[in-house]
Amino acid sequence: MIESILYGFQVAFTPENLFFAFIGVLAGTIIGMLPGLGPISAIAIMIPLSYGMSPASALILMAGVYYGAVFGGSTSSILLNAPGISGTVATAFDGYPMAKQGKAGKALAIAAISSFAGGTISVVALMLVAPYMAKLAITFGPTEYFALMLLGLTAISSLSEGSTNKALISATLGLIIATVGIDQQTGTQRFTFGNPGLLEGIDFLIIALGLFALSEVCQLIISRNENTLKGKSAVGSLRLEKQELKEMAGPIGRHSVLGFILGVLPGAGATIASFLSYISEKRLSKDPSSFGKGNIKGLAAPETSNNAATSGAFVPLLTLGIPGSGTTAVLLGALLVVGVQPGPLMLQDHPDVFWGVIASMYIGNLFLLVLNLPLIPVLAKILYIPKQLLIALIIVFCLIGVYAVSFNTFHLYLLVGFGVLGYLLKMYKFPAPPFILAFILGGMMEQSFRQAMTISNGSYGVFFQSNITIGLLVVSFLSLVLPTILGLTRRGKATESQDLKKEA
Repeated sequence: MIESILYGFQVAFTPENLFFAFIGVLAGTIIGMLPGLGPISAIAIMIPLSYGMSPASALILMAGVYYGAVFGGSTSSILLNAPGISGTVATAFDGYPMAKQGKAGKALAIAAISSFAGGTISVVALMLVAPYMAKLAITFGPTEYFALMLLGLTAISSLSEGSTNKALISATLGLIIATVGIDQQTGTQRFTFGNPGLLEGIDFLIIALGLFALSEVCQLIISRNENTLKGKSAVGSLRLEKQELKEMAGPIGRHSVLGFILGVLPGAGATIASFLSYISEKRLSKDPSSFGKGNIKGLAAPETSNNAATSGAFVPLLTLGIPGSGTTAVLLGALLVVGVQPGPLMLQDHPDVFWGVIASMYIGNLFLLVLNLPLIPVLAKILYIPKQLLIALIIVFCLIGVYAVSFNTFHLYLLVGFGVLGYLLKMYKFPAPPFILAFILGGMMEQSFRQAMTISNGSYGVFFQSNITIGLLVVSFLSLVLPTILGLTRRGKATESQDLKKEA
């Protein structure tokens, strides 16, 4: 193992591979900052550029774009509330409030350090346990995935900003939207109303940019007061105090592991990892009410997890030849183009590609940290832009981002519609995060459930044949019931103390 890792660094430290790693993470960072582009289109564009390159160099370049985009996607989430990619949606929950409080520099520094730590720790884990984690990924079937998605949905109450009922209503809307389009199993049209623009469903990017970026634009337009941050307070200090570093240490340690494990599971990925990390950190917190208002842990947890998940996604890709997401599917195609067949024999047939790419990810994370920390004061100057110009820029970025994905003008109308919906949710204090989480998990949960039912000929007993499934279902039940029981217990104690005071 040690000889293989040293060989990987020998491959990664060649001048040409260092250059490709740097270009990849630089391009990925820029792409991640721009809402709508995403790593998939960037990697697809770079496939023709890889002709004539060695397989190791080609994959080092494209892998750099992938994790660089996740690293850079936090910038627009924090500064504009416009997630650059889907994996950084949860970053906006506490990152954007910090920027509004004049702590944009500190928020970007926390995101950069957390991303570096999560990416580095997960690369070390990737080096040590890649073959073993591949075996774990194989054990997950439809029932395990259904139980995992259900566990995520039962945590919706943790994303509520007060009323749990409003959070459940918001989640229900997300589940409804997730069913729009052609049913993959029967080919039936669902809730398309005869509109061909809805046959493929509604893209996640439309919903994310509408509910977060455009809803913020609506709020800025309707509230006519000038609230653009100006002066030094707009950026704030980049320096992190010892207490703040201590607060970050726990989430970084926990969610590097959680993000890596979720990244290994095909279909989970950075988006689900970031949401589950945010939810779990909020539940562990002694002051959950501070989340969504600029909590350091609420920013560090998803940023650590989404970067850790990108490294974990390479485990099934390289060891099994199974892409876990759209991005890794494009990477799989790129590997085949350069003549490499991912799978169990890759370690024997192409050790330079396998270990070289893993070692380059460690170097790439160092490049990202060196690139991003000095740029924080420059990036944070976005907050100096006058409100009127900032509104126009956000609208243009959102429209271009959505149109560039599909070249469909109907999607622009959908974007505006979700922007209005996001503003109404804010006005009546319905939380948007449960909507997003339910939309992400709803389709995957439905597909896993129907696959399990097909395999078992309609028998629900299939969900009790796997110890992993049973364990996840038990945890889901407890996560749904325990908060209610604890809430009733606290109310009972409060009532008793009030009665004792009255008697006294």
